[in-house]
Amino acid sequence: MIIQDLINNIEEYAPLSYAEDFDNVGLLVGDAQAELKGILITLDTLEAVVEEAIEKDCNFILSFHPIVFSGLKKINGSNYVERTVLKAIKNDIAIYAIHTALDNHFEGVNAKICQRLGLKNRSALILQKGTIKKLTTFVPTADAEKLRQALFEAGAGSIGNYDNCSFNVEGKGSFKGNENSNPVIGTKGVTHYEPETQIGVTYSKHSEGKILKALFKTHPYEEVAYEITKLENLNQHIGIGMIGELETPLEEVTFLNELKKKMNTECIRHSKLLGNKIKKVAVLGGSGAFGIEAAKKHGADIYITGDVKYHDFFRAEDKIIIADIGHYETEQYTKNLLFEYLTEKIPNFAPALPLGKIIISDCNTNPVKYF
Repeated sequence: MIIQDLINNIEEYAPLSYAEDFDNVGLLVGDAQAELKGILITLDTLEAVVEEAIEKDCNFILSFHPIVFSGLKKINGSNYVERTVLKAIKNDIAIYAIHTALDNHFEGVNAKICQRLGLKNRSALILQKGTIKKLTTFVPTADAEKLRQALFEAGAGSIGNYDNCSFNVEGKGSFKGNENSNPVIGTKGVTHYEPETQIGVTYSKHSEGKILKALFKTHPYEEVAYEITKLENLNQHIGIGMIGELETPLEEVTFLNELKKKMNTECIRHSKLLGNKIKKVAVLGGSGAFGIEAAKKHGADIYITGDVKYHDFFRAEDKIIIADIGHYETEQYTKNLLFEYLTEKIPNFAPALPLGKIIISDCNTNPVKYF
């Protein structure tokens, strides 16, 4: 098994097309064609993590945060980023970052927080735009059913709880091939009219490559006419942050105590308590001050995130409790999430790799300490 095989399965779970534009995700260091020996899962990739990978004979580090975030102009070991990258390269260790591709996944980072807190009726807090696209193509009516099925099998035509969805219009197409053409139907140099079906299907943008491959492989024409448009429709399962409900409402102080215990945090910075019971809870792992207004709009009683600045707490405006439990603390169980996925998936696509070679890093990479 090579590293690329593992990457293919990771990206099937969390497609990189759903990562935020500012992010740096995917294979950051290493050779995708190298043989996979072992996987070390971490929140951050630091020198100590690379050393742990060496010690445990793992040549692939699956990191939540990217060690290389902005461009590197030099790699001479002058800071912790360069030293980490150099150590990984010298020891043939690949580093892969998943970050916001997993943040925007419906069963990703924020789902894990909801699971820890026992939240039900989950939905995405801030839906990502531009995730649904539409393919329109024109095919001889006699070949329409075959093409439709090929597109469905490639992932097109799924809408919510429905699949095999398409819109079809019967009509007549015309074309005339030049002297270099090789028409499947008709004669070059002669205008031909053919009964055709216009097929329209929507799809999630990460499936576009497979769908176009199926289109070109199945369509009978030498030149395939098609259009792709990006829709304004929102996919209810792709977005950052999450909102859910407690099965039983709790007093504010009781909930905060439970939050501290379940999320294993030493400190909670929060806005003014409002004297209401906590029922609806919004969460966003990492730096989430940008989600405060969305949490208020959804009617959350409390918003749990990290890295909230002093003036951001004023934005609570007596409508919500803002609780900052720490950046690391909101994301710490992401390692467990990835471990659970891989240990379930690996036996199916890489039976030769022992499950004992999928390891959660022992390194606590939290740079913030409490006195």
